[in-house]
Amino acid sequence: MNDLEQRLSLLDASAGPTARPPVLPTADVSYTLHDTAIGTLLLAIAAGRVVASSFADEETMTNRLARAISPRVLRQPGELDDVRRQMDEFLAGRRHTFDLEVDLTLATPFQRLVLGDLPIHTSYGRTTTYGRVAGEINRPKAARAVGTALGANPLCVVLPCHRVIGASGALTGYAGGLEAKRFLLDLESKT
Repeated sequence: MNDLEQRLSLLDASAGPTARPPVLPTADVSYTLHDTAIGTLLLAIAAGRVVASSFADEETMTNRLARAISPRVLRQPGELDDVRRQMDEFLAGRRHTFDLEVDLTLATPFQRLVLGDLPIHTSYGRTTTYGRVAGEINRPKAARAVGTALGANPLCVVLPCHRVIGASGALTGYAGGLEAKRFLLDLESKT
């Protein structure tokens, strides 16, 4: 038996029948990828609050989370069971609001201004326009900036940017694509 074989044999013997897998530390940010009717969402929580419900790709989003909150970002689906359940209920039409604490850490100050009151001004099944949102935040000429802020919403669906449409009634950009936006608006119009 050569030296390497001997060391491996000792390792196997020391592990024995009571060997356990390593215990990983808990994450400061837990996330999962959740397949839904409107596409795959990256859902993330930190300190019990939802910090992301995003269509962005996994690498981009986890890097953002690591920079903004903590480098301890781990894929831990079990930590997000309640978020996933509420998302599934919402997308099946069985829930009209989310009972989740959210944290806008990933949002810019302007996005926080725009997103902060969005659920109040756009109730389930109703839409508003970018111009109206701009007026509600006392920036009547900022409709385009409102659109840009909503386009980068880190909490898609949970904070209902899909309910904001063009002044003409046209569906405009949405992070998950126009089909996802149409699905959400059609779902909400059935109530």
